[in-house]
Amino acid sequence: MTDWVADEQQYLFQNYGRQPIVLDRGEGTRVWDTEGHEYLDFVGGVAVNILGHAHPVVAKAAAEQAQTLIHASNLFYTKPMIQLAKLLVENSCLDRVFFCNSGTEAVEGAIKLARRWGLDTRNGAHEIITTIDGFHGRSLGALAATGNARYREPFGPLMPGFHHVPWNDLDQIKAATNEKTAAIMVEPIQGEGGVNMPAPGYLQGIRDWCNEKGILLIFDEVQTGIGRTGSLFAYEQEGVEPDIMTLAKGLAGGVAIGAFMARESIASHLVKGDHGSTFGGNALAAAAGYATVKHVIDEDLSGRCRAASDRLMARLRSMEDRFDVVTEVRGRGLLIAVAFSRDCATDVMDACRRKGLLVNNVRPNAIRLMPPLNVTDDELDRACDILEEAIAASTAAVTK
Repeated sequence: MTDWVADEQQYLFQNYGRQPIVLDRGEGTRVWDTEGHEYLDFVGGVAVNILGHAHPVVAKAAAEQAQTLIHASNLFYTKPMIQLAKLLVENSCLDRVFFCNSGTEAVEGAIKLARRWGLDTRNGAHEIITTIDGFHGRSLGALAATGNARYREPFGPLMPGFHHVPWNDLDQIKAATNEKTAAIMVEPIQGEGGVNMPAPGYLQGIRDWCNEKGILLIFDEVQTGIGRTGSLFAYEQEGVEPDIMTLAKGLAGGVAIGAFMARESIASHLVKGDHGSTFGGNALAAAAGYATVKHVIDEDLSGRCRAASDRLMARLRSMEDRFDVVTEVRGRGLLIAVAFSRDCATDVMDACRRKGLLVNNVRPNAIRLMPPLNVTDDELDRACDILEEAIAASTAAVTK
């Protein structure tokens, strides 16, 4: 019998802290490991599998496209890429799309676009303001934008031109703005930072400031986009429209893809030869993306997400009321964190897994839940039962 974990430890870089199971197959919200154990998957590929595992819509689109045309490069037109771009534009506030392969690449493209716009229209302005605990990716440009020194410091010197200011502090954004500022880039909800919510009026305040100063607002919706927070894009619930937006994760229901979008007046500053991607918008990923996004829209899975969120939040907040160790439940839609009074998230995660539920220890004192948009009520209830048992078992929680 193959020892998959031993082989991984021998042949792969050891830069991931993997949970000690080997996943073999999935269906909907459930996955099975190579030993036949079943789990409810509330990690979802880190907010990627918005339709769950092996959804027929995604599987059919990918299989049919794989038998027709997988890749042709951007030297030619392909139908799936154009179909997906049209669908995104017609259902957003933005006018143009560039396809790439990941959220990091989408952020890199947004940075390049903002800098090119600043060169053309703001006397070479190139600096971008981001927030502490914001996460924008692992490549050197996206890493420079990321507001967590732990991720940045081992890889310096990084690309200059980024100012990191505290989250939810509009005054600090204003103080950091100068004649070299081209853009402000934030996540509508900080995902990797711990599912940190914007204060009321914060995002609108940034929008107003950008308007006043004539600079760009970039929303990183890599994690919050495609229905995850209860609307197709998180900006819709805030009533605040960005100038540039990045997407990835749920965009193709599990197939690797990324994109950045922009207003026409901004997108036009990237001209032929300025940017490219060999695999970006390949026919296979774009076909899966089109099928996924169309299904989310046609079946109103954003609405289903809101209903599921109400049910899940009610159960989780009952734990907040009853367990001293549970200090906060925060999030929106099906992007939710449960915070603890001490650094016990790994223990809770491990206990959940042993009982048949997969969650993510997004912070030492918080776990993150990211089930698919079409998760059932029974699955939500079962997950909450397991989580409650795991919290009690792993923290010796004292009931209130």
